[in-house]
Amino acid sequence: MRSKRFCRTTVLIEELKTIVGDGGWTTDSADLELHVTERRGAFRGETLIMVSPSSTSQVAAIVKACADAGAGVVPQGGNTGLCGGAIPDQSGKQVLLSLSRMNRIRGLDADDYSIVVEAGCVLADVQKAAADAGRYFPLSLAAEGSCQIGGNLATNAGGLNVVRYGTARQQVLGLEVVLADGTVWDGLRTLRKDTAGYDLKQLFVGSEGTLGVITVAALKLWPQPGNKVTLLAALRDPQQAVVLLGKLRNIVGDGVQAFELISARCFRFVRRHFPDARVPFDESYPWFVLTDIELRTDLDKFEDKLMGFIEEELVADAVIAKNESEATSLWRLRHAIPEAQKPEGASLKHDISVPMARIAEFVGEGERLVNSMMPEARLVAFGHVGDGNLHFNVTQPATADPETFLAEGRTLSDALYELAIGMGGSFSAEHGIGVLKKAHLLKFRGGTELDLMRKLKLALDPRNTLNPGKVI
Repeated sequence: MRSKRFCRTTVLIEELKTIVGDGGWTTDSADLELHVTERRGAFRGETLIMVSPSSTSQVAAIVKACADAGAGVVPQGGNTGLCGGAIPDQSGKQVLLSLSRMNRIRGLDADDYSIVVEAGCVLADVQKAAADAGRYFPLSLAAEGSCQIGGNLATNAGGLNVVRYGTARQQVLGLEVVLADGTVWDGLRTLRKDTAGYDLKQLFVGSEGTLGVITVAALKLWPQPGNKVTLLAALRDPQQAVVLLGKLRNIVGDGVQAFELISARCFRFVRRHFPDARVPFDESYPWFVLTDIELRTDLDKFEDKLMGFIEEELVADAVIAKNESEATSLWRLRHAIPEAQKPEGASLKHDISVPMARIAEFVGEGERLVNSMMPEARLVAFGHVGDGNLHFNVTQPATADPETFLAEGRTLSDALYELAIGMGGSFSAEHGIGVLKKAHLLKFRGGTELDLMRKLKLALDPRNTLNPGKVI
């Protein structure tokens, strides 16, 4: 039996090498290390071989060959996910499918406000192509210089601009997808209105590669933001952030493009580990909001409104970026937070969402839970308050043992998730499920909802070929 299995594996590997050709595969352990390890080191797997196809036909041939051989296929984009969804398991029997060579922009129609890109395109390259054509692609993440659009869609990435433009799901016009048996579904349309049956493309957005492999996407473009200002405001508490957002919307309507809540500890970490970082306030404040706003009035009138917010003590202090360079520096502070956390030690990551009106309540109750259950730990809270999504992270005490902290922290994590669910929220706002949150999906979305997911998986992937062991 072992000999037969070994023979079948050898045949599969040789078939895959033939499909992708020289330069399209590797089994070298050094080359594979970054691809079999999750970026935070929480998950590490093994793979038979990593193949990097250069076309949809090659992806289809790979998936068919693996399905016929009974081998699992793990699609991978930029490997910037945080839940282990793009990492093979430890069996060494799964095939890693990297989309990195499928990185072409196939077309851009400025008049149609659409762009067609292959799944391996880096997000920043899609943004630049849109900007070069006088258009705007709004999906924006801290990892945009390395994450790939296929992975963004497979996880329904959120990011900074959801408050105005929605998640990755809202940017999709059409998809091309390789199904679990190797057939190709061509839904690569750029239509805004189409009621011809089920909206199949949305099955694959957010499915984390378990229902199909996204190979090409038609995406929606937007007009370039007009008179945009970047504002950093200091606040006393998170409730002021919610109130401030409402007042800004009264002034500029949907002109609020991004609206980030940031705790003081986040900036302390950034200053500690990024010496060039500068928070433009002399006095220390407990909370901050960083926002991009497309003005619908002139700047002088907006500044008058802002002064009014300060006088009524809604805002403690504020600074408006004078130019693009200053705006970039302010946003660099926000983007640096995840990297600044790493040197501080192990961290419990909680990607939660609650209704916007309950954000301050969650922060208050969540902080009390942290203080009562792990009083020496350090709360690092930040996130996209404009869409109700908070990264409510807890960093280990400076002298703690990382493994012990993470093990003991599971009870705290469960309590925080219970708190979010009790407020009508979610335990996974934008990072997905992967391997990390499978148990929580069973706990919080079990019954009919999880049963529907399983029926979809069984219908589209009856042999469990695509990303086995992930999500469900």
